[in-house]
Amino acid sequence: MKLPSWLRKTLVAAITVCTFGLVTPPASLLAAKEPPSDDAPSPDWKHSQADHAAEAVSVSLTREQFIEETMEKAVAQSYEKFGRKIAPVIEDEFRTVILPRIEEVIAGLAERCPEEELRYLAVSENPSGGQGERIFHLYRMDTGEDLVRFHVRREHPPQDGYWFQFHYHTCDDGFQAHYELGKIYWSKNTPPNWRT
Repeated sequence: MKLPSWLRKTLVAAITVCTFGLVTPPASLLAAKEPPSDDAPSPDWKHSQADHAAEAVSVSLTREQFIEETMEKAVAQSYEKFGRKIAPVIEDEFRTVILPRIEEVIAGLAERCPEEELRYLAVSENPSGGQGERIFHLYRMDTGEDLVRFHVRREHPPQDGYWFQFHYHTCDDGFQAHYELGKIYWSKNTPPNWRT
């Protein structure tokens, strides 16, 4: 029987206090670790190698197939990030301005990567909500290493309303530089949180 985390902690504390620390709580109470919940924060750049290792296909993808499949996933993750409130407002400009530039970056990565290794590249899931920047990352399933991080941040220049600034970072410079993809104007009003 698996006990809830709060009950395990309470039992450990009760045993320790009641016995003045002379009796050690059972190892099953001390060692039981629960997997992190969906609400638990996790670093943007960490990916479990096991998460998608089974998804790596045994047949190599062509560069065209890789780009097409990756773009489908990129669009899905982008719209999940935008949510119901932001997506309808910026959709047209996102499709005409930002997506072609994202595709250029993905195509450039596909050109630099040996074709037989494309099957190991994946698009991260769960874009950040609230005011976080992460849309999705391209990473290697076999190592968990990020290659390119696609982000969007809010900008509010004085007297100029709110803008969404789309950009990406690459592993080539340790994800330090911002490479701009474009900006989309929101309005003078504060935009809602992502994923709402």
